[in-house]
Amino acid sequence: QVQLVESGGGLVQPGGSLRLSCEASRSVSTMGWYRQAPGKERELVARVTSGGNTNFGDPVKGRFTISRDNAKNTVYLQMNSLKPEDTAVYYCYAIRDADKYWGQGTQVAVSS
Repeated sequence: QVQLVESGGGLVQPGGSLRLSCEASRSVSTMGWYRQAPGKERELVARVTSGGNTNFGDPVKGRFTISRDNAKNTVYLQMNSLKPEDTAVYYCYAIRDADKYWGQGTQVAVSS
């Protein structure tokens, strides 16, 4: 079993930045983030493997970066140039032994 604890959400103005963090209770392989806006399906934001390979959803390419600290079992999502359409609940996830685990979600709101 893996527990994930997220932090860093909040309210930011358009064009601003936020950094999300997610710490896993034990070592995991791939870690990443999905998001879900009201009335929409959950979509991949970004993911990073234990080896550092990354993938990003098209809407965030060039604006978001993802990194991880394997010693701390922690993944970070740096979100820059935020837009109102980035408003969503962001969910951290992690994979261990082919099982997928989810965080509780953190709200990100982009509004003036």
